[in-house]
Amino acid sequence: MQRWRGLEDIPQDWGRSVVTIGSYDGVHRGHQLIIGRAVERARELGVPSVVVTFDPHPSEVVRPGSHPPLLAPHHRRAELMADLGVDAVLVLPFTAEFSQLSPADFIVKVLVDKLHARTVIEGPNFRFGHKAAGNVAFLREMGGTYDYEVEVIDLYVTGDAGGGEPFSSTLTRRLIAEGDVEGAAEILGRPHRVEGVVVRGAQRGRELGYPTANVETLPHTAIPADGVYAGWLTAGGERMPAAISVGTNPQFDGTERTVEAYAIDRVGLDLYGLHVAVDFLAYVRGQEKFASIEALLEAIAEDVKRCRALTDTYDAKLS
Repeated sequence: MQRWRGLEDIPQDWGRSVVTIGSYDGVHRGHQLIIGRAVERARELGVPSVVVTFDPHPSEVVRPGSHPPLLAPHHRRAELMADLGVDAVLVLPFTAEFSQLSPADFIVKVLVDKLHARTVIEGPNFRFGHKAAGNVAFLREMGGTYDYEVEVIDLYVTGDAGGGEPFSSTLTRRLIAEGDVEGAAEILGRPHRVEGVVVRGAQRGRELGYPTANVETLPHTAIPADGVYAGWLTAGGERMPAAISVGTNPQFDGTERTVEAYAIDRVGLDLYGLHVAVDFLAYVRGQEKFASIEALLEAIAEDVKRCRALTDTYDAKLS
């Protein structure tokens, strides 16, 4: 899959293509419907499929300080899109100048002049251009002038998550913030992932016999509510069952919120400086301050037992 950053990265000899545009944060099951249809339509027409997205999130430029928590960084979104069969991903730097483009100019500069769109696939509420003035009706109207078709896909899937609310990135962020990582996984179609580099912490886990990877998360990452979770720690291509702690470590009167993952039954791991991924499978319990270190150790042993069972059960369902 080709990855471009900015319009200037698009090959000059790029031909007709099928395009879909959006933030697509998380590439959740609703997004997958639209992207999947773009890939399918591209194959029908014998042309490549292109996903256009933005960095930073447009809200941060339009309303500074309003950047939403991110469900997936751009490299992760690209991986997920590649898995769906996308041929190219274009990340457009979203600047103050870019935000001033009228809907008509956006269509000409991006869809017509650079991507030579044959078909554009979008959801019903797609908005674009200065002050989000462009909509699907205008996009379709301009297609008559610039020789592209527009196909609208209903992306609103529903399930148990959020009490039956339509799946969306906003709902996913809310569930993660509440610690409902199982609900978030239903929307995403996979466990929510947090990534970052392993850094040195207070090393109390090592002293207690449960050494953890202290993950310095990427900016704006959507981090689950404080608590203990079952999940996986992936490092160097190896996925390991893990007990994950999110919070300020109240047992030791900590103040800094951290994400720490203990790789269950693994001895002698040295992950410092490595980029790792932490996948959240299930909520186990909230953060607590125990009466003694002995009580804490008993709780940790029980956490590890539960996390081992939860990951084993999940893997058994997949096999």
